[in-house]
Amino acid sequence: MTIDLTGKNALVTGSSRGLGKQYAVDLARAGANVIIHDVNEEAAARFNEAASGSAVAEEIAAKYGVKTKFIAADMSDADQVQALIEQSIEALGSIDILVNNAGGDIGLHTPRPDPNDALDISVDDIRSVVDRNLLSTMYACKFAGLHMRERHSGKIVNVGSIAGHIPVREGIIYAAAKMGISHYTRSLAEQLRPFDVNVNCISPAPTYTARFLATRTVTGQDERSRLQKVAQPEDMSDIVMFLCGPQSDALSGETIVCWK
Repeated sequence: MTIDLTGKNALVTGSSRGLGKQYAVDLARAGANVIIHDVNEEAAARFNEAASGSAVAEEIAAKYGVKTKFIAADMSDADQVQALIEQSIEALGSIDILVNNAGGDIGLHTPRPDPNDALDISVDDIRSVVDRNLLSTMYACKFAGLHMRERHSGKIVNVGSIAGHIPVREGIIYAAAKMGISHYTRSLAEQLRPFDVNVNCISPAPTYTARFLATRTVTGQDERSRLQKVAQPEDMSDIVMFLCGPQSDALSGETIVCWK
């Protein structure tokens, strides 16, 4: 089934790299104009995925002939998130699709909290993880949701994690924040249901990205089935595209959990 999003305007947070970049590319391929976002211009270069956030936007515009723009914002800062939403609407005219992809199990001063459990983790790292995942999603949904409610139209796709649906010994705060996104999605969907705004969530399985490969060693994949292997970015993006497209018009409040 072909997904045609010609004329739609999308904002994908955390989209200068990783899974977010794949979502943005596929939305543009389907005809949508796309706002590329990250915390700063340089984030795209951290794992050598692109020269800059603006370079990603320019590449997508040149390849797919859609409108794009890079906008930087710290998603843990509500004022910056509000500005991101307002600037996106100003640049494209509206936001028809919001993909809340930005997040990660990131400490305040370290790539990951250390320790990364429930008890020995620092309070600063607890706040960092919750801010970057749960609160950032709530901020974006609040400001974009007001816009969509007024227009009686829109699709919101929140990004959780498989970690939120299984018991974990490491990354407990991250898992809890991601599970919170799933329940928030269901509740927000109820609030926006009378206004024809769909709100759904994807909880991705472990997926090959530059950051994933830089921080993990993967072995034994050849012996595994397709549904057991570490996923490719396209696998997760196909599900996001379904949630952004017309095939999901009757679906709201659901979380698609990608078990691996």
